[in-house]
Amino acid sequence: MDVDVEGIIHCIKQGDENGVQTQLQEFNKEYAQCFFFDAEERDRRKQRKLEEFRKNKVREYADSDSDLDEYDHEDRGLILRQNLAVVLVRFIRTGAKCRLLRVSLRTLRILSRDKKVLGPLVTDSALLTLAKLAGLTTSDASDETSDPDSDFYDNIIASLAEAKVLQCHTNEDEGDAEAYDQNEECSGFDEDTKSDISIANSGDLDSISWLGSHRTSINEMHRGGVHHKVLERGRRDRRESKMEGEEEEEDTESGEEAQRKEAMKVLCNVVYNSTWAQERFSGLRLICGLTERLSSSVSCSSPSSVQFYELRLMFLITALRPELSTQLQQEGGVSILTAAMESCLEVQWKEQYECVLHPAAPPISLEASQRIIEILKILFNITYSTHRQEPSEDDAALYRHLVAILRLCLMRKCMLSDDTDELQGHTVNLLTALPLQCLDVLLMAPPGPNSEQCQGVNMDCVHNLLMFMERRLESGDKIKEKLTPILNLLTESCRAHRETRHYIRKHILPPLTDVSHRPEEGSTVKSRLIRLMTHLDTDLKHCAADLIFVLCKENVRRFVKYTGYGNAAGLLATRGLLGGQGSRTSSSDAQYSSDSDSDTEEYRQVKDRINPVTGRVEAEHSDPMEGMTEEEKEEEARRLIMLFNKLSRDSIIQPMGVDSEGKLVSVSGLRENSLTEEGRSESENDAEAEEGEKN
Repeated sequence: MDVDVEGIIHCIKQGDENGVQTQLQEFNKEYAQCFFFDAEERDRRKQRKLEEFRKNKVREYADSDSDLDEYDHEDRGLILRQNLAVVLVRFIRTGAKCRLLRVSLRTLRILSRDKKVLGPLVTDSALLTLAKLAGLTTSDASDETSDPDSDFYDNIIASLAEAKVLQCHTNEDEGDAEAYDQNEECSGFDEDTKSDISIANSGDLDSISWLGSHRTSINEMHRGGVHHKVLERGRRDRRESKMEGEEEEEDTESGEEAQRKEAMKVLCNVVYNSTWAQERFSGLRLICGLTERLSSSVSCSSPSSVQFYELRLMFLITALRPELSTQLQQEGGVSILTAAMESCLEVQWKEQYECVLHPAAPPISLEASQRIIEILKILFNITYSTHRQEPSEDDAALYRHLVAILRLCLMRKCMLSDDTDELQGHTVNLLTALPLQCLDVLLMAPPGPNSEQCQGVNMDCVHNLLMFMERRLESGDKIKEKLTPILNLLTESCRAHRETRHYIRKHILPPLTDVSHRPEEGSTVKSRLIRLMTHLDTDLKHCAADLIFVLCKENVRRFVKYTGYGNAAGLLATRGLLGGQGSRTSSSDAQYSSDSDSDTEEYRQVKDRINPVTGRVEAEHSDPMEGMTEEEKEEEARRLIMLFNKLSRDSIIQPMGVDSEGKLVSVSGLRENSLTEEGRSESENDAEAEEGEKN
């Protein structure tokens, strides 16, 4: 379906608002679920060419020529959308009526999914106009007259006429017209739009073809170049509104609220897809208006539906512009967002750092859980650098207040199990970013009759973290991204809190009884963690090894006992403990108790038969040298030495040894160090002898 831009322009020039509204509504209905307008047509062309290739077994030379011609001609649909965006940006600036304005903004929201149409939406005047409609500012910087001039529309119509002539020379069977693949889509909004945010790929916005003053403004806009930043691909938000309920939603919302929501969606798309828009958002200081808007909405008894999109825009801008993240933190963003989350959860306080947790409380609603998740992501963006810092007294009180609310997030359930898992995941991420000394709030709640306890301390929160880690271990996909935060959090908590370490060790490293299997074999949590200790990903294997090492009080002998020397070698080599000297790393600040690791009766009976490398009792094997004479044994040893020397000379293997610091070094390096030490020792002895003779 081609956009009747000429018809829309004529309706605007004639003041036919009903005509404009009707045509825009038809466009919105047609493309409501469309993310890249030419994706389906491009796929059809690819399939057609693939079938032709399979039929003919060889691609004709003319086909490759047609592919080259694609870059010389702009797609007619793209040109129509570009011009429609220009017209609508001008139209909403002239003061369209409320309902027509909402329809126009919805059209712009659909258009803003396509990066090649972003040109007219990323100018300062357009951004300020959208910000005003979204309630982020009270003034705009429009350099255009309030009345649309006929020359402007005549230029648009002239460019459309050129496009029609261009289309006549375009072969119907042309191949793919896109220089970059834009097939991926990223979730970001409610199901009435699925997602208005796409995976950002680099694109050339200067390819936009409109006339007059617009060309100049777009050229000026791209002085700094265009390189789109990319956020990780997400998934659709499970929000309550549906596409078919959009009109009903409009009826329940005020006109201003629906208008602000549409303008906010357009801003989210534009900021996500354009680095220039991100820079101008910072330069125009729109973050201040966004912060004020969010702060005022927190005090409302019932937050509006726009708040989710305000939070989404704040997350995008703090993720893509680090300086704005710092600015938001300095302007009290943590307290504002904490208050917003407190409002979403309807928190009731029992003590200073203890929230009331009703066992029969209803699950967190779908809308509230989505807002809380956005808040958690923003808080992570603005606090991730505070983990290793010593907070001031005021900051410590603020973070402890936040941790008390985060404890509630770990204990409460959402309406959907996937939402519960996502909420807990973002809560864990934020906990890893906060100062470690403020996490003691997680253990402050007094134990109840049904609480998990350890030495009189409430372990309900720790238990939920353990269950969360087990679910992540079983998931199997994106294992590094999902597991490293919870592993780091549990490791740091075990170092800091003795009761937490005792409780987690009881669940992960129970006393050894059955040592007939390798430690990494089986389906227990311990076995899965030990398997991760030899994972290909270095960060993941170190995180898993660190947790078990801390559970063993960073004692090398105990660590090897539970994991086997083969699994433990990676961490021991990293920390210079391969030689076994020293029970703990010198860099650790943890203070462990001196209680011993008691062995079970089953373990003591087979202790002497356990292979320290594999960590299990090996089946008895016959001596391979049984029956050989001493001469034959010496000959076999010489043969093995010659083979090792050959492999070493050919750089197939490199014999390694452990130096005095417990680190792995090559054998040649060990020999050189040994000779150096001997020479130094002899020179010191000679010097002492000479000194003695003088005396």
